[in-house]
Amino acid sequence: MDFNKLKDFDISGKTILLRADLNVPKYNNKVTDTTRIDRLRPTIEYLNKHGAKILILSHYGRPEGEENPEMSLAFLASILEKQWSIPVKFSPQCIGNIAKDITAQANNGEVTLLENVRFHKGEKANDEQFAKKLASLGDIYVNDAFSASHRAHASTARITQYLPSAAGLLMEEELNALNKALETPEKPLLAVTGGSKIATKLGVLENLIEKVDFLVLGGGMANTFLYAKGISMGKSLYEKNMKKTALCIMEKAKEVGCEIILPKDVIVVSDLKQDAEHERVNVNNIPDNKMAIDIGNQTISYICKKIEESKTIVWNGPLGVFEIKPFDSGTNQVANAVAKHTKSGNCISIAGGGDTVAALENSRSIDSFSYISTAGGAFLEWLEGKDLPGVIPLIKR
Repeated sequence: MDFNKLKDFDISGKTILLRADLNVPKYNNKVTDTTRIDRLRPTIEYLNKHGAKILILSHYGRPEGEENPEMSLAFLASILEKQWSIPVKFSPQCIGNIAKDITAQANNGEVTLLENVRFHKGEKANDEQFAKKLASLGDIYVNDAFSASHRAHASTARITQYLPSAAGLLMEEELNALNKALETPEKPLLAVTGGSKIATKLGVLENLIEKVDFLVLGGGMANTFLYAKGISMGKSLYEKNMKKTALCIMEKAKEVGCEIILPKDVIVVSDLKQDAEHERVNVNNIPDNKMAIDIGNQTISYICKKIEESKTIVWNGPLGVFEIKPFDSGTNQVANAVAKHTKSGNCISIAGGGDTVAALENSRSIDSFSYISTAGGAFLEWLEGKDLPGVIPLIKR
C-alpha cells in the first residue's frame, strides 16, 4: 500500500488540519490513559519544527450533533501542553468566525485544539457543507487517527475531497505495521483471536483463514467451535445458533490449509469469581455443572510450539476470562511466549483492540510486541479485510 505521507509535503508556513483521536478515558477531569496523546507527539513535534500552524480536529464521546459541555474538549488543552511540552490554545468552535479568527492570529509552529467535531450533525452524516467549512480553515489535511478511520465522517473522509491529504506519522506507522502483518507477511503467519462470540468476529474469521497458517481461537468463541464438533460444553458460554457457521469455517480452513487451533484442555469452575475453586480437564470431559473459562497447560504448550514456528503473529482478543485471576493464566503464558519470540528477533508481532491491549498489559508483555494498535473498531475492520473510509483517500493513485 503506497499512500501520501506528511513528509511528502512542504508544510512551512502552511496551516495543517490534523485529525487526531483524542477520545481518551477521563475521570474527574483527569485523563486516566494518555497513550493516544503520547503517540501523537511525534507528528506534533514534526509540524512544530517545520513551522506549520497546527489545528487539531477530534471527536469526544457521543454528543449526537448537539453541544454538550460535558463532552467539550476544553479540558484537554492543558493536558496536551503538559504531555507535549508545547503551548496549546483552545477554540470553542471547530468551524465559523471564531475558529477562523483564532487560526488567523496563530503563529507558525503553534497548536490550536478545535472544539469537538461531533457537536455538529454534519460530522457523522459525512456532510459536504460541514466538511467544506472545516477544510476552509487549512491548507493541508493530515489524518493521524487510524482508530477513527473506519467511520465515513466529515472529518475523516469527506474533507479529503477539498484539501491535499496525507497520513500523519502515527497513521504511517500503523499502516506500515498492518500491511506487513497481513498483506505482505513473512510466513508462517499465526493469528490469535479470542472473545465471547463468533457473531461479532465472523468477518474477521472468514478473512483470516484465507491468509494465516495457524488460527488460535480462545474464549467463548472457541467453546462454540468445540460445541460444533460435538463436544459437551456444560455451562460454558457458547453460541448454539452458530454451530453451522463454525462447521463451515472449519471446513473452509481445511480446504485452504489453515490449521485452526482449539483448546485441548480447559480450566473449569462452578462459580465465576476471583480465586474460585477450579480444575483442569480434557475438553471431552467438561462436567455438566461447570464452565470452561481458560485454556489448560496442554493447549498452552501446543500454542507456544506453533508460536516458535511462526514469523508473523497477529493478536486480537483474550484466550480466557483474563479479568478474573487466576483465569488470566492462559492468556498471560501465550502472550509472554509471543513477547519472548519477538524479543529474540524471530518474528513480528502486532496486536490491537481494547480487550487485547488490556489483556497484554495485564500479562506485562505489551512492551515486547513489535506494534500495538490503539484502534478498536478500525483494527477489527482491518482484520476483516474491509476498506477503511479514512484510509482510502490517502492511497496514491
